[in-house]
Amino acid sequence: MTEVEAAGIEFLKSGVSRPDVSPHSAAADAIGLGLLGMGVVGGAVVRTLSEKNEELQATVGRAISLNGVLVRDPARPRAFEVASGLLTTDAESIINSPGTDIVVEVMGGEHPALEYIVKSISLGKHVVTANKEVMALHGPEILALAAKHGVRVLFEASVAAGTPVIAPLTRDLVANEVVSVRGIVNGTTNYILTKMARGGMDFDDALREAQDLGYAEADPTSDVDGIDAAWKLAILSTLAFGVNVKDTDVYREGIRRLVARDFVYAADLGYAIKLMAIATRGDTGLQVRVHPALVSLDAPIARVDGVMNAVEINTDLAGPVLFHGRGAGPSSTASALLANVVDIAEDIAAGVSRPALPAPRSDLVVEPMALLESKYYLRLQIADRPGVLAQIAKVLGDLSVSIDSVLQKQASEEGGGLAELIITTHRAREAAVQQALREIAGLGVVRDVGNMVRIDG
Repeated sequence: MTEVEAAGIEFLKSGVSRPDVSPHSAAADAIGLGLLGMGVVGGAVVRTLSEKNEELQATVGRAISLNGVLVRDPARPRAFEVASGLLTTDAESIINSPGTDIVVEVMGGEHPALEYIVKSISLGKHVVTANKEVMALHGPEILALAAKHGVRVLFEASVAAGTPVIAPLTRDLVANEVVSVRGIVNGTTNYILTKMARGGMDFDDALREAQDLGYAEADPTSDVDGIDAAWKLAILSTLAFGVNVKDTDVYREGIRRLVARDFVYAADLGYAIKLMAIATRGDTGLQVRVHPALVSLDAPIARVDGVMNAVEINTDLAGPVLFHGRGAGPSSTASALLANVVDIAEDIAAGVSRPALPAPRSDLVVEPMALLESKYYLRLQIADRPGVLAQIAKVLGDLSVSIDSVLQKQASEEGGGLAELIITTHRAREAAVQQALREIAGLGVVRDVGNMVRIDG
């Protein structure tokens, strides 16, 4: 039994009767919005609703009004205040209200957001969410539940905040077969990597600056270890390829092993380094992975810096289409949330019912990372004496890993007779490269396998 099914059963056990959700249950002149959460994103939603009320009403044809706002502490001062009568600590009162047509969930985290989303759908409410964790872990089940109850669940803000990716993928490119999805989907790591590349910072210093500026959390694990990017890639892959891709299906590496020298060497070779989220359709299945990658300086995505995001969708008919913009921030996220709200509100105002997004239906499988074929960047610390490269080349050659280029950098005076060897390879099988690195690490002339980074494209 899935967690979505379990949440639905608990809802039924609660004995709460389904309210009247016919078009006459809400005020005829307003579409009711229930907001679950009023942190920085929720506050931006409320502010935008207030400031752009007339424009939104003109677009929809009916007013959109707040029906209730879930908060932890109604007495807490807020940057943008709402009428005290709308604030509540009881999510059920918002979800159960006949005046709530659309539930907007901006709480974050898996629980209790999942349960609230399931209850809302089960009561015939449309749902708009920015929750990447819930949609990555439970998206297909949630969409199936929405189809069963005849409501829509939209989640544009869950991947790249205000940069539209999901709507074009599921609507504008619907006649296409998606070949690949690749991009930068985490602004925090992109900021850190930009600082390491341009400012020569080491990882710890760049992370500390990102935290001081509010780009990184006190516990940055989700960002720097690639967890956030894996959630987002799971969502995109599920939609792009019609396959139920879970975050656990995504191969994942973070950015902690990168050092400032990697960026210098990469630039010498004509590359930038980015944390890439990549999903590729092959003859037999999908490769779905998040990891640092060397990207050619000629590629547009190599010039996406700071907290910006970019997603390239490559298709059979339209070719590569690049979406580039802010991937985080309350205003940007509110933009995507309210675009989804307006989309649903227009249907309600017109009295039409559009089907929910389809559940995954493809029989493609996610292939193991060992089958990947890529080029590779290797950074090794070696004894600075003749014959070392020949030993390393033999290990690589025996495993059919062909060397493309070699750079040798002299160690500093305190290096103790060591040098740094930077090798790039031609395309090789991941399993072979990993085996080669294990064997190279055992050579007496190799002091350290400093890093291995895949070369994108």
